[in-house]
Amino acid sequence: MNIFVGNVSRNVTDTELRNAFEQYGAVKSAVILMDRDTGESRGFGFVEMDNVQEANNAIQNMNGYELKGRRLNVNEARPREDRPRQGGFQKRRY
Repeated sequence: MNIFVGNVSRNVTDTELRNAFEQYGAVKSAVILMDRDTGESRGFGFVEMDNVQEANNAIQNMNGYELKGRRLNVNEARPREDRPRQGGFQKRRY
């Protein structure tokens, strides 16, 4: 199960996120998303857990949990939606 973790402090690392969730079960992966231009945290991440029961328990217990001064928003991640690309050059026809 893929878990969305929002409102993450900008100085939380992948390892710290993993450690916080491991108290509820085996974590397959934990990643904080980084801005590709600045290299800084985007303030959210994802945790993946194989065991659905452990993942649901983690969601219940970690939602509202304070990590490095911020209360986390935790819920099951929604499937990624296809979005049209932003910006870029579009040729106009007259």
